[in-house]
Amino acid sequence: QIQIAESGGGLVQPGGSLKLSCVASGNSLGINIMMWWRQAPGSQRELVARSTRVGSTFYHDSVKGRFTITREGENTSHLQMTDLKPTDTAVYYCNHDGYWGQGTEVTVSS
Repeated sequence: QIQIAESGGGLVQPGGSLKLSCVASGNSLGINIMMWWRQAPGSQRELVARSTRVGSTFYHDSVKGRFTITREGENTSHLQMTDLKPTDTAVYYCNHDGYWGQGTEVTVSS
C-alpha cells in the first residue's frame, strides 16, 4: 500500500515563497506521474502542476512562471512556489500515481 506524506504549507505574505514536498512510501517501482492539486474554500479541486517520469510538465495558467514542480529520486516531488498571491490560498494536495496525500494548507495573507 502506497502512502503519501506532504509537508511545507503555512502562512506567508503576498510576494513570499513556500516549498511543498511530497514523499511516497511503500512503492519499490518509483512514481510515474507526480501531481499537485489545490482546493480553495468553495471551489473545486484544480490541477496546479504535473510532472511525468519521461520529463513532461504541465502548469495551470495562473501559476505559470511562479510555481515549479521538481522530482527528487523515484518517489519525491516538490512544488516551489514564488511570488505568492492571496488567490493561491488553498489546501494543496499531492497525488502520486493516483494516491492522494492528506493535504497541506497554504495561506497567503498580509
